[in-house]
Amino acid sequence: MSPTSPARRLRLGLPRRVFSQVLLMQVAIAAGVAVLATGLFLAPLSHQLDDQAMHRALAIAQTTAEQPQIAADLQHTAPRPDGPVQREAERIRLATGAEYVVIMNHKGTRWSHTDPAQIGRHVSTDPQQALAGEEVMEIDEGTLGRSARGKVPLRDAQGHIIGAVSVGIAYDSVRARLISAIPGLLAYAGGALAVGALAAWLISRRVQRQTRDLAFSDISALLAEREAMLHGIREGVVALDRAGRVRLLNDEAQRLLGIGEEAVGRSPDEALGEGRTADVLAGRVTGTDLLTVRGHRVLVANRMPTEDGGAVATLRDRTELEQLGRELDSTRGLIDALRAQDHEHANRMHTLLGLLELEMYDDAVEFVGEVVGDHRATAEQVTEKIEDPLLAALLVGKATVAAERGVALWVSDRTRLPDRLVDPRGLVTVVGNLVDNALDAVAGTPHARVEVELRAEGRTAVLTVRDTGPGIPPEQRELVFTEGWSTKKPPAHGKRGIGLSLVRRLAERHGGSATVGEAEGGGAQFTVVLPEALAEPEPAPALPLSATAAAEEEAR
Repeated sequence: MSPTSPARRLRLGLPRRVFSQVLLMQVAIAAGVAVLATGLFLAPLSHQLDDQAMHRALAIAQTTAEQPQIAADLQHTAPRPDGPVQREAERIRLATGAEYVVIMNHKGTRWSHTDPAQIGRHVSTDPQQALAGEEVMEIDEGTLGRSARGKVPLRDAQGHIIGAVSVGIAYDSVRARLISAIPGLLAYAGGALAVGALAAWLISRRVQRQTRDLAFSDISALLAEREAMLHGIREGVVALDRAGRVRLLNDEAQRLLGIGEEAVGRSPDEALGEGRTADVLAGRVTGTDLLTVRGHRVLVANRMPTEDGGAVATLRDRTELEQLGRELDSTRGLIDALRAQDHEHANRMHTLLGLLELEMYDDAVEFVGEVVGDHRATAEQVTEKIEDPLLAALLVGKATVAAERGVALWVSDRTRLPDRLVDPRGLVTVVGNLVDNALDAVAGTPHARVEVELRAEGRTAVLTVRDTGPGIPPEQRELVFTEGWSTKKPPAHGKRGIGLSLVRRLAERHGGSATVGEAEGGGAQFTVVLPEALAEPEPAPALPLSATAAAEEEAR
């Protein structure tokens, strides 16, 4: 078998291209409709022509029977080829174009006929209905062949039936009229078919452009590949139609956005609620690599319009990347602080060595005590007011970083937070973000100071971070909590505008709030309220009976 035989077999069957198949099907449909319409038109046309021929024959017969002279001649003359009845009948036949005009008496004997030899003979068809007074229309076979006939009774002057008049229209003329109508009908059908074929070609061309001249098998394969790709990739894909409604969501998009198939057919605002994520998907926020927060996830979104007026948005989860970036920033800060401490420690060691070499032992002891006391005082100050170890360790580390940057980090005297936090990691995230922002705001300013206040009000934790920086204008106090909004340059690992958004999201997830205002003496003051952030205090254990009795005895 040659290698080209499969291609030959394909050419012998249906065409593979969508354009060709659609055109072929539409032309076949148009041709079928044209043939069907022609057949449906010809069938009643034939019946209509037969009916017209019979009515015409009946009308001629009625007109002939109304002439009184014919009735008189039938009664008073014999049936002869040259008789007056034959002459009058032939005159009428020639004048009307009928095939024959037969006049008969009450016995069915002909007084006239196209063939004179038939005069005086009995008619070939049954005349009883006409002789009985009925008018008859029919198509029947006679001596002259098949014809459309009309028969009426012939009456004398007193109204008695004395015979009948039978008029025939040649059936060949009826068929000729039908055949003569076919070319015109076929011309109309051909014109309709041509118009249909042209419309089919135009529609097929449009289909060809929309399907990019692909075969049905190619389209099927592309659809299968698309489904596998959409549900297999690790990026969220959201497709929207020209009206802005969601028409497709892959599995990753459903996971990242926290919605299901019920979102299909709805706008982003209806599916997600108002917010930056819905604005990005709807195209109200433009740009590339747009940051948005959905729940506890940090997403990067890109939106691309499509040719049909819709759009496709892709979503990438960079929550872990943001966390790693922030951890990297913290690590760098700690490294800088350790480097500074190392430099400071070296200076202190040199100072201590000089005091010892000068045999100033008392001064050396005092110098070491002061250095150790400063660090111990800072740690003790934090741990006395904040009992949670994670939060205390965070603030001690931040104090070191702040000192390196020339900022005084102070824990307010009103700070009191017991070790009963339900979600200490969440509060660490909030405090860390707010302190970092405050340090960035006051760095490089004279008398830079950041104050942290943490207090418990029942089960509610209230956090306040104040700084002596330039503050935030009133018109921007809501914008600072918007995803992607920031007045600072982006760090090396990515973009800014996420920290405060995460703070507000975390506060709202706990049923609380995050606000910003003006601190006393200028600067910004951030306040975060977290209801139900602390667990109920454990009840004090009951003393044993013997111990209680001993205590009472001692009290006496």
